[in-house]
Amino acid sequence: MADIIRVERVAKRFGTFMALEGADLHISEGEFICLIGASGCGKSTLLRIIAGFETATDGHVFVGGREVSGPGPDRGMVFQDYGLFPWLSVRDNIGFGPAARGLKKPQVRETVDRFIDMVGLAKFADSYPHQLSGGMKQRVAIARVLANNARVVLMDEPFGALDAMTRERLQDELLEIWARTNLTVIFVTHAIEEAILLADRVVAMAPGPGRIVSQTQIQLERPRDVSSIAFNELRRTLSAQLHR
Repeated sequence: MADIIRVERVAKRFGTFMALEGADLHISEGEFICLIGASGCGKSTLLRIIAGFETATDGHVFVGGREVSGPGPDRGMVFQDYGLFPWLSVRDNIGFGPAARGLKKPQVRETVDRFIDMVGLAKFADSYPHQLSGGMKQRVAIARVLANNARVVLMDEPFGALDAMTRERLQDELLEIWARTNLTVIFVTHAIEEAILLADRVVAMAPGPGRIVSQTQIQLERPRDVSSIAFNELRRTLSAQLHR
């Protein structure tokens, strides 16, 4: 399968601090990648460089064969703090991108309705962010990215602030959406279990300076059983790599 993302010898320096050094990563279209590692290992920095929010000090990033020089509609970002517009309803938050791209009102409505249904929020279409639970807000954030016609979804610890039950439910829903849309997903997490549960491939990073230390293909069939012997063998292997 063709690479949709190529990260080639990417480094990022903030003043005298080297946040990321020599990152090489090739990602196929439709692949689900998890970046894991301790705080300060450069995983969020790498994500923001791919998104175009940060500029690499050295190296190059290509998405769809084009070098990244800034943000673009082909890449959508989902943050831990949702990033919704509080003055807009669920419908208008999701429709903001399509409307900004110049789609006509009937097309915007059709797009919004499709993705509201996909994330199960049809009953809350006219609600505002302050009226929603954390899980609902994150569903809106995901739908907003999808409605903007992104090919790549970049997720920076999107479920980190949620309770355990909501987190598990959204993990399942994210996998369902990913399977239906063939999106390419790069998902940052601190949790080894979450990475093994979600990913096709887990990319482990380490600090001092931030760098990629291993890439592990996850060949367990979905849905994955977190209590299985194979799952926990992978958990131990990844834990050892991260704590080396």
